[in-house]
Amino acid sequence: MSGKNVKAEETSRRPARDRIFETARDMFYRKGIRAVGVESIAAEAGATKMSLYRNFPSKDELVAEVLRQQSREGWVWWDEVVARYDTPRAQLEGLFDAFAERSESSEAHGCALCNAAVELHEPGHPAFLVAKAHKLETRRRLIELARAAGAPDDELGDGLLLLLEGSHMARITLGGEGPDRLLPRTARALIREYIDRA
Repeated sequence: MSGKNVKAEETSRRPARDRIFETARDMFYRKGIRAVGVESIAAEAGATKMSLYRNFPSKDELVAEVLRQQSREGWVWWDEVVARYDTPRAQLEGLFDAFAERSESSEAHGCALCNAAVELHEPGHPAFLVAKAHKLETRRRLIELARAAGAPDDELGDGLLLLLEGSHMARITLGGEGPDRLLPRTARALIREYIDRA
């Protein structure tokens, strides 16, 4: 049996919903949400358009479900990173080291939730609402960690959020040789400014 036939057989064994979901996730991230149509998702997944709509009521809901999963995975990753360190300050610094390591991958196209918010910025869009909720939780977590580390108010957490969001865009537009490479060092400088000099 040829490699192509083996892959086709393995693909056909997986439930259509799973194939569609994983294909959409990959295509949305690599190509952009608006650039990918339901026909191309179904074809790439080895499914029919009817099967796609049987599992997901609309493309918007498929996008939202993909982002919900990415958000859940992001919080698992965050919690694993934070658990490696004993103090809130070390947790903050460790998070920014880990964010930098993650963005160094050649497959990195920025933050999927940021990308979605930029593409689908209509306030009521289901995917925009998922992205917004994720960013609100990111802000809450950064502020909480910063305060636990000794920050006198919310400014350090907000500053770190701005730094993180900016690094995602810098990575997409300027690549690995742009200012994104300074993320951990700049985060530490900001932490020192707000905590050591408070």
